[in-house]
Amino acid sequence: MKSHAKAVVIGGGVVGCSVLYHLAKAGWTDIMLIERSELTSGSSWHAAGGFHTLNGDPNVAKLQAYTVQLYREIEALSGQSCSLHLTGGVMMADTPERMDFLRLAHAKGRYLGMDTELITPSEAKAMFPLMDETNFVGAMWDPVEGHLDPSGTTHAYAKAARKLGAEIVLRNRVVELTQEVDGTWNVVTEQGTVKAEHVVNCGGLWAREIGRMVGVELPLLAMEHMYLLTEPMPEVEEFNKSTGREMIGVMDFKGEIYTRQERNGILLGTYEKACKPWSPVNTPWDFGHDLLQPDIDRIAPSLEIGFKHFPGIEKAGIKQIINGPFTFALDGNPLVGPVQGLTNFWCACAVMAGFSQGGGVGLALSNWMVHGDPGFDVWGMDVARFGEWATLRYTNAKVRENYSRRFSIRFPNEELPAARPAQTTALYDTMLANNAVMGDSWGLETPLWFAPKGTEPKDIVSFHRSNDFGPIGEEVRATREKVGVTEIANFAKYEVSGPGSEDFLNRLMTNRMPKTGRIVLTPMLNEFGRLIGDFTIAKAGEERFMIWSSSAAQKYHMRWFENHLPKDGPGTSQVRIHRFDQTLVGLSIAGPKSRDLLQKLVDVDISTKAFRFMDFREMAVGGAPCMVNRITYTGDLGYEIWMAPAYQRLVYKAIKDAGEEFGLVDFGMRALLSMRLEKNFPTWFRELRPIYGPFEGAMDRFVKLEKNDFIGRDAAAREQAEGPKLRRVSFIVDAADADVMGDEPIWAKVGGKDYGTVEKPHGYGAPRFDADGKEVRGSSAAEGASAVRGIVDGDWRVVGWVTSGGYAHYIKKSMAQGYVPAALAADESAGLFEIEILGSRRPARINVEPPFDPSGEKMRA
Repeated sequence: MKSHAKAVVIGGGVVGCSVLYHLAKAGWTDIMLIERSELTSGSSWHAAGGFHTLNGDPNVAKLQAYTVQLYREIEALSGQSCSLHLTGGVMMADTPERMDFLRLAHAKGRYLGMDTELITPSEAKAMFPLMDETNFVGAMWDPVEGHLDPSGTTHAYAKAARKLGAEIVLRNRVVELTQEVDGTWNVVTEQGTVKAEHVVNCGGLWAREIGRMVGVELPLLAMEHMYLLTEPMPEVEEFNKSTGREMIGVMDFKGEIYTRQERNGILLGTYEKACKPWSPVNTPWDFGHDLLQPDIDRIAPSLEIGFKHFPGIEKAGIKQIINGPFTFALDGNPLVGPVQGLTNFWCACAVMAGFSQGGGVGLALSNWMVHGDPGFDVWGMDVARFGEWATLRYTNAKVRENYSRRFSIRFPNEELPAARPAQTTALYDTMLANNAVMGDSWGLETPLWFAPKGTEPKDIVSFHRSNDFGPIGEEVRATREKVGVTEIANFAKYEVSGPGSEDFLNRLMTNRMPKTGRIVLTPMLNEFGRLIGDFTIAKAGEERFMIWSSSAAQKYHMRWFENHLPKDGPGTSQVRIHRFDQTLVGLSIAGPKSRDLLQKLVDVDISTKAFRFMDFREMAVGGAPCMVNRITYTGDLGYEIWMAPAYQRLVYKAIKDAGEEFGLVDFGMRALLSMRLEKNFPTWFRELRPIYGPFEGAMDRFVKLEKNDFIGRDAAAREQAEGPKLRRVSFIVDAADADVMGDEPIWAKVGGKDYGTVEKPHGYGAPRFDADGKEVRGSSAAEGASAVRGIVDGDWRVVGWVTSGGYAHYIKKSMAQGYVPAALAADESAGLFEIEILGSRRPARINVEPPFDPSGEKMRA
């Protein structure tokens, strides 16, 4: 074993071997993988080996599609077969609600280039005759599903990496990680110490233990997972013989089970409600090629439904039950990327679906390490997406909830209860007493809407407009016409101070920094000119700035800030960054009466001239020391009021008491988001993401290319000079009883014109056959490689996608935001666009000017 390496990958499962291969492919050959036992010794060896491309996050779905494409490549390079079975698969819906979910998933697939198709239960039965189709109302077919040999695939990655120059060291446990002053890591192993520039935690079941070596508690947990293998089944053998092909994979929402063919029998796995964590506090180092004791009683309820839905399986004998541990993060997606606060320590763990996601994880992480950017929008996998509230016990509760809901549909207005409340403000009990329906905002309880007195404060979950529709409308109308108050503690809050702080922020941000007492809005770009932040910045004093942004991005942004601090000496900087989190909380008042209300609570002049739009001032509100911004996300006249938590109850009571004469109402986050739609305001991580440039995002007026050489300036200048290919736009939608939720395809009647925005297909597919063995509707692999089926309909083309939307209650219109080709972005013609909502294409029209107060007079009043 050599003593020095550019990068050390810890862990020899499918993810570690994929990361090693992709680093070597990117040109880093001075790299090594260290595995405590043998390759695949954790979870990889006993995995069911299934793969698919569908994911709730379309950006993760793209990386899953890449993973499937990759297998042919590593087979060819390594000479090792992955035993790839590209059978295709179906998701079965047994209720109209689950069918709505499949319609949404199918619509997402249109702009991703996925070749999915909605089919009947009878069509599904033709490909999997073991089912009783009368239990279902519909299904979705995906040709890019199948299964493989987990061990062979892992060794294919490893052999390919070795051929490119990487080293693999087996039977050598890492026992300690320390870091020198220069940032070099000491990887201490049983066989000696390796000095490395970079360390990658691909520890799988032991990723927590690797994280603890550097003082990090990663939010992941291993769960017991069972699947069974049947004895050979005559029905399977007959189907193979008569059709010349393998049975497809099937996922059943109701039964929480998945099935596929395994040799001449069937593999059936379940994500049972009565799930069980494995080794919830510490993972034993001596666990290896071991399995856990099966507990068939625990999965009996799922099996009972499964045998009813698939009676052909019930008669089969059970040959073996596999019970093994797999790791999960809180939301089921991986933990990938650099850890905030550490230098060159990377994660690629909690990859539960390793054979669907392992290749994409390896590609994104290697890009990040080698080129400084993952090359994709990987927010859905970024290790920075969880905060300090994701403790060991919180993680245990949320992972168990996620596991038990693995095959459950998530409604757009559904709030999950596990581990809540975690964080609360001083107003939590007050909001509950006011009949608030609370939501989880980055671990913080936040009012979503207020139920009428005498009614239960509870969401009725639905893909359609629900019981919150009327109350939210009342909140919006009262705020727009009088005045409303809402809690805004769920914003991110920072202070940047010290000598050089203004230069530091000018280097990071696209807009000029404000003068003392003033506010600016500004995006932040990466080196490639892509949007990685959207901030409100106030200059509070000489070399002191207050900053507000998205709460979910706090660790993401702190990582960026820290990595770009000016160095005034070895590892030092005079610029200081403080993240307040919940040590600074806030309230916002908005509406035409908000100035009259606030004036009753302060002892200074806040008239239009004395306290202008985009002013910042420190003042006492209701007797409490506060910071006040004259700005609101509603687009109305309004104010953001910030205070220490100890004063929040005092300020809120003062607002409520003084507001009674003005008709003050409480409003929640859903009303706030409805009002922002009427102003065409974007939201972070929906409209503004790292796949868009600032001019694509319609952030032109906040980008000052001439001010100084800020990060991403050259790329932004090129985007402006060449013209953006896409453009963020707002639509008025002729919706029925359901509004957009995000990720719906946007259709345009453009004839044969090619605007070049539609994603290409995965590159190959699997054919689908009917009961007689005939190929159905041209679904061949060859066609899948050359055309995009389902995104062309006569003169109509899918040209873009929705990022967010909902009902704009004050203007009484359904609205959406999304991205379309720039050449179409200013065309407000009727009949040009349609947006697909729950399988129905609804007419939509671009609305260039915001429908509420287009001139901005109200917020400047």
